[in-house]
Amino acid sequence: MQISIIAALLCSNLVLGAPGTAMRRQRAADRLAERRLSRGSNTLQRVDNELGVTSKNGTAHVEYSSNWAGAVLIGSGYKTVTGSFVVPTPKAPSGGSSSTTYSASAWVGIDGDTCQTAILQTGVDFTVRGSSVSYDAWYEWYPDYGAYDFSGIPIKAGDTITVTVTASSSTGGTATVENVTTGKKVSHTFTSQSGSLCETNAEWIVEDYSSGGSLVSFADFGTVQFTGASVNGGTGVSGATIIDIQQNGKILTDCSTSGSSTVVCEYTS
Repeated sequence: MQISIIAALLCSNLVLGAPGTAMRRQRAADRLAERRLSRGSNTLQRVDNELGVTSKNGTAHVEYSSNWAGAVLIGSGYKTVTGSFVVPTPKAPSGGSSSTTYSASAWVGIDGDTCQTAILQTGVDFTVRGSSVSYDAWYEWYPDYGAYDFSGIPIKAGDTITVTVTASSSTGGTATVENVTTGKKVSHTFTSQSGSLCETNAEWIVEDYSSGGSLVSFADFGTVQFTGASVNGGTGVSGATIIDIQQNGKILTDCSTSGSSTVVCEYTS
C-alpha cells in the first residue's frame, strides 16, 4: 500500500511538473528563434579617429571601428584560421544599468575587412543582465546565413575554447567550436553560399554585434586573449592590423599582439 501511494504521488508530481517544463522549453525555443532572426555580425565598420590615442604598448593603432576590436591579417590564400581563448565573465560597463542586457562576442573569421563580400566566422557570445550571465556558441556565413547557435556544447566562465574556420572553396567551408575544458566539440558545414570569400583577411575579433539592425549594448568583457592564433596551420599574427572599438568619441578597447600567435583585447572604458 505504501509503495502504491508513493508511486501515485510521484506520478502526480511528474504530471504537475510537466507544464512548467514545457513552458521553459518553449521559452528557450522562442529565444533561439528570435536570436536567429535578429542576431548577426557585420563587416568591419571603420570610424575616423582624431584622438591620437595609442595602445598601452605604445603602438599607434592603424584602424578604429564601431564594432570590431582585435587583429586582422591581410594577405592571400587564407584557408584556415584558428585561435583559443578563456571565456570571460562579462559585466555591465561602469554606469550601466542592472536592467539592461549587455553583450560581446569573441570569434575568428575569414574576410570581412578589405574583402566585404562574405565572412566565414564562428565564436562565442557572452551576455549579462543583472546577475544573470549566459554564453552561446554560434556560426555564421555573412551575409547569406544569420548567426545560428550550436547545441550540445555548454560553456561557462573559465572554460578554454578553441574556434576554427576552414574554407573548402570560396562558397563553402566549416566552422568548429571546441570546449577544450570539457572535451565537447561541434561543427557546421556550409555549402553553395552566394556570398563569396576572397580568402584575403584572417581575423581574431571581439565584436559589438548587431541585433534588430543596431549594435547591442556593449558588455565590459574584461580581457579576451587569443592564443595559438594561426593561419593555414603556420602563419601567426605578426604584421596584423590592430583594431579598437570607438563609439561616440570614446575608445572602448585596447588591443595588441604579443609574439607571433597571441592577440590581447581589454575593455577599457
